Amino acid sequence: MVLAAERDDDRRLEVADVESGLDAASLPSSAVDRQDSLFREAVRGGHHAGAAGHSEQDSSWRTLRLAFQCVGILYGDVGTSPLYVYSTTFDHGVGHPDDVLGVLSLIIYSFMLFTVVKIVFVALHANDDGDGGTFALYSLISRYAKVSLIPNHQAEDELVSSYSKHGKPSATLRRANWLKHLLETSKSAKISLFLLTILAIAMVISDAVLTPPISVLSAVSGLKEKVPDLTTDQIVWITVAILVVLFAIQRFGTDKVGYSFAPIILLWLLLIGGVGLYNLIKYDVGVLRSFNPKYIIDYFRRNRKEGWVTLGDILLVFTGTEALFANLGYFSIRSIQLSFSFGLLPSVLLTYIGQAAYLRKHPEHFADIFYRSVPSTLFWPTFILAIAASIIGSQAMISCAFATVSHLQTLSCFPRVRILHTSKRFHGQLYVPEVNLLLCVAACLVTVSFKTTTIIGKAHEICVILVMIITTLLMTIVMLLVWRISIWWIALFFFIYIPIESIYLSSVLYKFTHGPYIPVAMSAVLMMVMIVWHYVHAKRYKYELKHTLSPKRAQELLEHHDLKRVSGVGLFYTELVQGIPPIFPHLIEKIPTIHSVLVFVSIKHLHVPHVDASERFLFRQVEPKEYKVFRCVARYGYRDSLDEEAEGFVHALVESLQYYIRDVSLYSADEMQNVSYPISRDQSLSREKPSGRHAVYAEEMITPIQSFSELTTLSNGLSNRLPQFQASKMNIAELAKIEEEQKFIQRETEKGVVYILGETEVVARPQSSLLKKIVVNYIYSFLRKNFVQGEKMLSIPHGKLLKVGISYEI
Repeated sequence: MVLAAERDDDRRLEVADVESGLDAASLPSSAVDRQDSLFREAVRGGHHAGAAGHSEQDSSWRTLRLAFQCVGILYGDVGTSPLYVYSTTFDHGVGHPDDVLGVLSLIIYSFMLFTVVKIVFVALHANDDGDGGTFALYSLISRYAKVSLIPNHQAEDELVSSYSKHGKPSATLRRANWLKHLLETSKSAKISLFLLTILAIAMVISDAVLTPPISVLSAVSGLKEKVPDLTTDQIVWITVAILVVLFAIQRFGTDKVGYSFAPIILLWLLLIGGVGLYNLIKYDVGVLRSFNPKYIIDYFRRNRKEGWVTLGDILLVFTGTEALFANLGYFSIRSIQLSFSFGLLPSVLLTYIGQAAYLRKHPEHFADIFYRSVPSTLFWPTFILAIAASIIGSQAMISCAFATVSHLQTLSCFPRVRILHTSKRFHGQLYVPEVNLLLCVAACLVTVSFKTTTIIGKAHEICVILVMIITTLLMTIVMLLVWRISIWWIALFFFIYIPIESIYLSSVLYKFTHGPYIPVAMSAVLMMVMIVWHYVHAKRYKYELKHTLSPKRAQELLEHHDLKRVSGVGLFYTELVQGIPPIFPHLIEKIPTIHSVLVFVSIKHLHVPHVDASERFLFRQVEPKEYKVFRCVARYGYRDSLDEEAEGFVHALVESLQYYIRDVSLYSADEMQNVSYPISRDQSLSREKPSGRHAVYAEEMITPIQSFSELTTLSNGLSNRLPQFQASKMNIAELAKIEEEQKFIQRETEKGVVYILGETEVVARPQSSLLKKIVVNYIYSFLRKNFVQGEKMLSIPHGKLLKVGISYEI
């Protein structure tokens, strides 16, 4: 296939320039975004940088602006954890005065080890071209090893500029190749990796259900301090009202929400940090001894099993930190590290230290330690900010859930839902109406059902620890396969985090019936939906791949004497990226008519965050050429939006198709035979790259001419610019013929475009097992019928839509 590229100067990026060491500040922001994850600018997909100084100034300003937004979007959940951590950990009271020091020491070192070191300063660098989270790790691994369970990989995909790979020699490369071979050849390894990924994703969505109730409920409960007559049911319904408002404002978008929330969270962090410092000085400066880890050892010696059981409660300290990594696509590494190090970290640690100092003097106040430790004159400001901060604390997980569902659809693991991009400036900011409604209903049900934060808090713990363990496992694979760093660093990372996280997990599982069963049950339902949808999708794809039309059969259909041609362009949508789908002869059989120009269009998501518009389309013409039948693959990244008007898509496709017709006609047939196909990215990049406008081909990187009139004015310099072309051998008549073909495509487009969509019904074979029949005929069928249809996902005008029904037995 040949990639027909748009020729916009402002989209030009030569890979050779990047490899030659060109300063990042002089590159367009899109070029900077494609750098290795350890070399990331804060500018994320915007506009061209001007002079180097202006670019640096603009980058710094954008980093500060994103850092400000980080506070509102990411830190509300972590910042409101002091509302309930001590009361949950000491739910049976403080047994020994030094237990406070032991728990504080556990809080400090757990927070530093898991949040600061692992997430903020290690995991954020294990991103996929600027996007973080479990799915991004899986996508990054998928680029370096073919682990997808759907056989739709194409060699041309590796020519996409953001699909870059970096190799290292010697032992690290041998280990990477061994792991790559294992992942690609072992079906059990592929399935295990897939299941780990969707388990983590399901836990994140479940956490998004639990975070709003516990955050808001814990804050509203403070009213009892001033209004003792307030009943539990009244507190619950106040919480439900606040949750409804929170989910209702999601439609305004993360960009607007972030700016409105950030000042509130900043005030909250300053307030709780200041109160913590006040309590430290007033009650017991000696709690600073907790920085000595010996108090952790003493704590376990005294409490033994009870101490081990409380480990799960310590996880509540950093609930929500998984959203820091998953929501990286909304912001940048620098902005998160800046706001975390100088905003969240000192405030939260001072709060826990101050509460510990208060508990040393008043251990009997363990149940409501947060509000008890606040000076009476500051109660109402603290309460109001606590309510606001707890609302905002849910925002990170809600945003994370939206991004997660978007990613699931690119994996073909979730039924179709409409995904709206709420910001034109920051591509990662999403809103999913159906998911928002489901989260709202589930959160309200959890609140009404359990009424207190105790069970919800216990349920939180298993979400946090399972996501942490899976992140560690996937990061280890990334270190071996992608980073290819020293085995000693990898072993150090793995053997520090996996044993410690396993101990935390054992503590959580011990209390399974006291709360953790809730997210496990929700995750089981979500995983069932994901597995069923992906299983049937993969089976259907393999069925279509097996029954694709042979070139001879396709030619017979097109040359059949009963086949009529009608004016206009037909876009036949199919998920198959290889060959002509079996539904096409079914259409010809029912309606023996095709359009003057017919294009089989496949929408394909690559394992990259973004695909540049100039690299969007791949084309191949179906023989015989005079019938003007083409195959097209439209490639998107998993963060690219499909929410564009159909007319805009058609315009881009037709323009690229015209370039394809021109360039493939100019290409020398003799030289086409000398080009190896498929060609690897490394081979392609080793060739000389001409400057100026360019198109990326599966076979070669070339520089097409801007217009046909330009060909007639060029003389001796033509062969130097286009050594691969036979243009110098072509006469004016042949060039005019090519131009006429382009005009023909344009004229047919102006006559009208019809969108042909396959409506495929999938059923299990009669001899299939009972389980398979239930999965395919009932569960999958229910999901397919009750979610958004394909034409709505693709914004296809209803009046120009033609559906073709067919049934497959798998």
